[in-house]
Amino acid sequence: MKNYYQPSGLNTGLDFLIDKNRTPEQALAVFELLDDLRERIFNHCQIPIQELLKQERGTTGELEEVIQNR
Repeated sequence: MKNYYQPSGLNTGLDFLIDKNRTPEQALAVFELLDDLRERIFNHCQIPIQELLKQERGTTGELEEVIQNR
């Protein structure tokens, strides 16, 4: 079995394969669902997420500028 490396750096867990026969409409629906989920999670936990990202990435205010310009 081939290891797939995710942007998160994780390479263990559940296998998640994307069906090559998925239509563009189905792919867009999943993409929009994930985008909405990401937005809701961020809105609910915005401050702790910002602080954690600052710690992990060593940023000093760039993230706040991006969020304020949304």
